[in-house]
Amino acid sequence: MLFHETIFIFLFLPIVVPIYLLLKKYDFIQSSIILLSLASIFFYSYWEIKYVPLLIISIIYNFVIGNHLIQNKQKSNLILYIGILTNLLLLVFYKYSPMIISNYNFISEKNISFEYPELPLGISFFTFLQIAYIVDCSKGKVCDTSFSSYFLFVSFFPHLIAGPLVHHKDLIPQFTNKLNKVVENLSVGTLIFGIGLFKKLILSEQVADWSDEMFGSVENGIMPSMIFAWIGAVSFALLIYFDFSAYSDMAIGLSKMIGIKLPENFNSPYKSTNIIDFWKRWHITLSSFLKKYLYFPLGGNRKGIYRKYQNILIVMILAGLWHGADWTFVLWGGMHGFLILINHYWREIKLFEMNKFFSLWITFLTVTLAWVPFRASSIEGTLNIYKGMFGGFGLVIPQHYQNFFSEKFNNLLIDFGVQFSAVHGFGGKTQILTLLFLLFFVMKFPNTQQIFQSFEPTLNSRSEKIHSIFLWKPSFLNTMILGFTGTYLLLLVIQGKSGEFIYFQF
Repeated sequence: MLFHETIFIFLFLPIVVPIYLLLKKYDFIQSSIILLSLASIFFYSYWEIKYVPLLIISIIYNFVIGNHLIQNKQKSNLILYIGILTNLLLLVFYKYSPMIISNYNFISEKNISFEYPELPLGISFFTFLQIAYIVDCSKGKVCDTSFSSYFLFVSFFPHLIAGPLVHHKDLIPQFTNKLNKVVENLSVGTLIFGIGLFKKLILSEQVADWSDEMFGSVENGIMPSMIFAWIGAVSFALLIYFDFSAYSDMAIGLSKMIGIKLPENFNSPYKSTNIIDFWKRWHITLSSFLKKYLYFPLGGNRKGIYRKYQNILIVMILAGLWHGADWTFVLWGGMHGFLILINHYWREIKLFEMNKFFSLWITFLTVTLAWVPFRASSIEGTLNIYKGMFGGFGLVIPQHYQNFFSEKFNNLLIDFGVQFSAVHGFGGKTQILTLLFLLFFVMKFPNTQQIFQSFEPTLNSRSEKIHSIFLWKPSFLNTMILGFTGTYLLLLVIQGKSGEFIYFQF
């Protein structure tokens, strides 16, 4: 079930939310937890029911492991290692077995056949979530938790499929909180959900076709010219931005409706002026998890600068693998790892302070280049796109652009290899203006958390200074705008045009 599907908006939410609020109002706390747990399982099963037992068994197994670790703190290491290993083996079997076997066949020149399992939805998220839980149990950081609360913690439908990676201490206590600010939570949560819906159905759809056309052409053996390659790459950078931002907003909005706060997971990452800042803004909870449960155990920065650089590289390569079982994701993670190393080295030698405007664009362009292997279907396809982006397949300029220059200048361009003809995948000035507007939007406009900061939509919400015109305030004009926009979005939902979220594949 998708957040922007008809059944979710017109059936699931109108049933689950009112019943939950009624149960909480009359202090049927345990019943409200059970209701949300059942609703979450239904939400998960609607996609693929055969993997519901896997999710439930995983939850029961980790709850038992966690309880044992809490009660036997002095003899917990072996059980902890078994628990972590079991979770990782489950992830390896379902997610990485195709990559492992295909690479083994290639290296050994054998042909081992294997019926690859279908990837269970959200397995990376609920596996990492529970590894963090049992690790904290072994360190004495978890008090006794009821099974029903733990079950809901893992299966809670707003974060189950694509995050955020919520920490147990942040979410579980909220299930037993008293109900308050019901009207405010419902209205603010609905508005935030609506903003996410707008990003998914309208903004991401503006660039999805342009991105798919370029990457699809390369998969079919059509090599991209420079303009075509850059339009496709920038379009994907915007697509994954709006897609993940949309999911993050919708998850926060859904939780807010029922008085539960999720952590912020997305904070205008294209406003970053360096790659370290980018990772503080992009998939914030994954970065926090990797830092706490992988980077620090590896030694962090405590064992010298070279060990620090090695640990950063290991973490980012594993972050790439977490996103997908393919060498393209390893390349993506490795690229980000090297970029972070360069950023750290730059800070340490303190060469000079770069202008903020140039830093912003350099960061965006490097992130865009790094998105190419993330989206490409193969290393070969990635290299062909890079070759196209840097003019390896020629620079083709639309034929009518010759009219803008003198004949002498046109001939000079032709001498340098520029071709004047129809440009495949180029939509003209409308396309360029759309991309420029969307870039301006993501780099300059306040994000959802900033707009609704006075209503504290997330855990540890920050107060940031933005122009008062952007701060959400109920008014007649805002109500009219929301009414028309909301009606249009619901019509789009009924038409069912938009596909799944990109992060669902992880």
